[in-house]
Amino acid sequence: MNITEQAVEAPRRASAEEMPILDLGPWLAGGPVGPLVERFKSACTNTGFFYVKNHGVPQQVIDDVFDATRRYMSLPMEERLQDKIDERFRRGFMPMGVTQHPGHKPDRKESYELGMDLALDDADVQSGRPLHGPNRWPADKPWLEQAAMTYFNATIELGRNLLRVFALATGQDESFFLQYAKKPMVQSRLFHYPPQESFTNLELGAAAHTDYGMITLLTQDPIGGLELCTRDGEWVAAPYVEGTFVVNLGDLVKVWTNGFYVSNPHRVANRTGRERYSIPTFFNLDYDTPVRCLPGFEPKDGTAPKHAPIKSGEYLVSRFAAVQKYKTPAELAAEAEA
Repeated sequence: MNITEQAVEAPRRASAEEMPILDLGPWLAGGPVGPLVERFKSACTNTGFFYVKNHGVPQQVIDDVFDATRRYMSLPMEERLQDKIDERFRRGFMPMGVTQHPGHKPDRKESYELGMDLALDDADVQSGRPLHGPNRWPADKPWLEQAAMTYFNATIELGRNLLRVFALATGQDESFFLQYAKKPMVQSRLFHYPPQESFTNLELGAAAHTDYGMITLLTQDPIGGLELCTRDGEWVAAPYVEGTFVVNLGDLVKVWTNGFYVSNPHRVANRTGRERYSIPTFFNLDYDTPVRCLPGFEPKDGTAPKHAPIKSGEYLVSRFAAVQKYKTPAELAAEAEA
């Protein structure tokens, strides 16, 4: 991919219409879901981004995981590299330079990766199913596992609730997507973005991209840095809003809805001169989920949907392989024998 290097100026702040705030509180307290579903539909068709408040994740859980992330990322690099991400399960510390989108320089970020914690005797782990396995934690830092897993489990619950709303917003039964979330491919990433002095489209904290799966749930610190592209092609800043998660849609949503709901490009530019932290949870469905156009979104003229049916896990693995070096267990075994 041939991309011309250009300076990236700071965009304007997103408007309330571009980044609406959806209040989950009344529904979670037992109120009607209809008004929430309508606001969800509007956000999904306009930018694919919105905030949620009264989301059910305790603020103390969020504060604790940010404290643990800052503490871990302040450790000497040689100490963190002892926890370097493993090739098989993709868990652990990911240093800067690993993630590189085609046509761009490596992202200026580092992270600690975790996901669904599966035992080594789990059938999917033993069969070598990609991205299924145990988490990896430094034995002498129990505070990192405690804070990260408490946050992870809380966002799992939030993700399941949003899948219920999403199902209703697509004309399905409330439990439609939950049937494909028995062993979901959920990942959380504890991100650290060091300060950056200059900004071009080829080198940012995170290059412009769309997320791959279903729904991303993001907490960001007060300095912000997330920027998104509207459907008109303009970049806008998604500011920090206290007490909220940023939610955005992934590419599989386009398949379910025939492109009616969007997964818009976004990027990260740490323009503050300070350390930036953010913690996304990527809520993806089970590996074998058959993703296909839902009946309410099929073309009225009898033509085929824009996107062919795909398997959730196969698509995710292919996208990860495009931006990160991923080796299958078979490849690792072949290297060991060589």
